[in-house]
Amino acid sequence: MQQSAAEPSLSTRREIKSVLATVPYSPEELQELKSAVDAADFIHCSPTDDRTISRALQTVDVAIIAGDLDERFVSAPNLKWVHCDHSGLTKSARPEIFERGLLVTGSAGRSAAALAQHAFYFALALTYDAKQLIAKQAEHAWRAIPGYEDKLGLAGKTLGIVGYGQTGAEMAALGKAFQMRVIAYNRSVVTSPTNVDLMLCTERGESIDALVDQSDIIMLATQLTDVTYHMFGTVQFSRMKDTAFIINMARGPVIDEVALIKALEAGEIAGAGLDVFTKEPLPGDSPLWDQPNVLVTPHMTPGLPDKRRRSINMILENIRRYRDGKSLLNALSEKDVFTPKA
Repeated sequence: MQQSAAEPSLSTRREIKSVLATVPYSPEELQELKSAVDAADFIHCSPTDDRTISRALQTVDVAIIAGDLDERFVSAPNLKWVHCDHSGLTKSARPEIFERGLLVTGSAGRSAAALAQHAFYFALALTYDAKQLIAKQAEHAWRAIPGYEDKLGLAGKTLGIVGYGQTGAEMAALGKAFQMRVIAYNRSVVTSPTNVDLMLCTERGESIDALVDQSDIIMLATQLTDVTYHMFGTVQFSRMKDTAFIINMARGPVIDEVALIKALEAGEIAGAGLDVFTKEPLPGDSPLWDQPNVLVTPHMTPGLPDKRRRSINMILENIRRYRDGKSLLNALSEKDVFTPKA
């Protein structure tokens, strides 16, 4: 009997013999994972239980962990797949995991809707000058902001989205809900993207310049890699409209903060909404705290009621894919490598 194209042959199937889990799930949720892997050995412990983790890593072939992988996971003799239960895998995107052939996946997308809404909190607050409105309310001052009557809302403006993953797609949907024109820029080719008027892709040899030049609001939702490090610096800020805002929901080093501060102080751009920073916590002496046209949030976004359920569903789907020898959701590739900068 011929093997269906959708069903991998027995030679491509992967076996799960032993699993280490450090995710802080309920007993019922852990049982769900245990039933799905159907492994002979399922070890659960706290992510701070170094002794149990070190001992388990001598034998397990799969790990589902709460944080990032470290040298213990890279050198584990039998480990084949690690799932890190959070979205940003920058700290795990190390060259040695690819040299070793280790599969690493994450939970990107579980908070996509909340992150996109957070970006629009920035967009609306900057557009409507929330800082001054709140200050004038405290003063009981009526219509006391000069030139406010000339402001324009989001409708009809151009939204630029850098990184068209799940968060970028949610941003595009909200942009269209606000009647905006949407330009997106992505590393990989995206065919017929929903809610995007112009799609630019690195793999097609296209530049980000059109997005930078035309956008009234730029939202960053890309991964931090060796390619995207300081993706926005002096050149990009000089090309942006002086009425434009930049919003960073990606990782701090995607923006050159020194260049950003200079651009803000020189009036090259109108403002910024920042949830992530090169150094976190943001140092108390950073000029970003006191910039009148900057909004700061401490790398913290309100959650979604089903956030954990979304994570579990991703893990369950990847368990199925792993066993069937198929590609995994949110898997790191060599293009994701980030080499920490001095």
